[in-house]
Amino acid sequence: MKKNHDQSKTTARRKFLGTATAGTAAAALSFPMISTAQSVTQMRFQSTWPSKDIFHEYALDFAKKVNDMTGGELKIEVLPAGAVVPAFGLLDAVSKGTLDGGHGVMGYNYGKQSAIALWTSGPVFGMDANMVLAWHKYGGGKELLDKLYTSIGANVVSFLSGPMPTQPLGWFKKPITKTDDLKGLKFRTNGLAIDLFTAMGAAVNALPGGEIVPAMDRGLLDGAEFNNASSDRLLGFPDVSKVCMLQSFHQSSEQFEISFNKTKYEGLPPKMKAIIANAVEAASADMSWKAIDRYSKDYREMQTKDGVKFYKTPDAILQTQLAVWDDVVKKKGADNPLFQEVEKSQRVFAERAMKWDMDTNNNRRMAYNHYFMQKAAPKKG
Repeated sequence: MKKNHDQSKTTARRKFLGTATAGTAAAALSFPMISTAQSVTQMRFQSTWPSKDIFHEYALDFAKKVNDMTGGELKIEVLPAGAVVPAFGLLDAVSKGTLDGGHGVMGYNYGKQSAIALWTSGPVFGMDANMVLAWHKYGGGKELLDKLYTSIGANVVSFLSGPMPTQPLGWFKKPITKTDDLKGLKFRTNGLAIDLFTAMGAAVNALPGGEIVPAMDRGLLDGAEFNNASSDRLLGFPDVSKVCMLQSFHQSSEQFEISFNKTKYEGLPPKMKAIIANAVEAASADMSWKAIDRYSKDYREMQTKDGVKFYKTPDAILQTQLAVWDDVVKKKGADNPLFQEVEKSQRVFAERAMKWDMDTNNNRRMAYNHYFMQKAAPKKG
């Protein structure tokens, strides 16, 4: 009897221990796992913009999206132009690893290979900036840009983001009414627009954003263009000029370039690369929405508070720009096969995309006039 009793106790104890072990396992599964601390990857970026410019704000917006989406595993710090290298030195600094990445525009890389500026300069066959981004992603532009950077030995990975509206012809001492008004004018621009305005008779000087207004204030420039109502206002253009000419084909569609040092980027895990790619697109959408809100406010306030007069660039000047541009690209492409390849790819995409766009979308001017420009009906009596 005692033996059977001992066996029963042993069996019960084993059963209890088995149940307890299973319960412990189940309990462990029911509680959230406490992960060990992840190592943080730090990246130092620089923009090509002064800290007060809305463009630098866009760079910070992108960095915050990456930092938030990675849960802090990747932390991008963005410094303003000049913090490490001059604005025009960004590509070299990122390529060499002096910086891990940067936020700028490809027009600033014009001196390395003129074809790079085809993304940001000229009429781009009439496409707006969002169409250029569509060509870049789906029409072969990305592959061509990779090819261009390889050809100049740039150790970078490039992402395009943030479609920009058509840029003004520029800020001047008095309205520009004809092409001859540009002749001999000391003027600031960048990219292939340098060649365009030079061919139209201007004396062109390429300056980064933060140096333009001081140069105008000292009389070193008679006129200049930068980008948009908010940037222009923040940089102080209304303090040195009260005349801005709207619309131009010199940079009718531009976008930002977010670049990474290729060696640093390729060392990231696939998850991080996917987050970066999605953060680029999220930042692009957010920038385009923010731009509509902020640019329209500053456009109105420059008129109502700063005393700026805005004029539409005469069609005759715009037509001249198109004709001169044809000559510029013909000369630039004569001994540059990659230039020809990029331009041909843009032309093929633009012919299809532009036809669809113009046939499909409404005339916004008609709707605007209907709702906001109708004269009040005369009072009876």
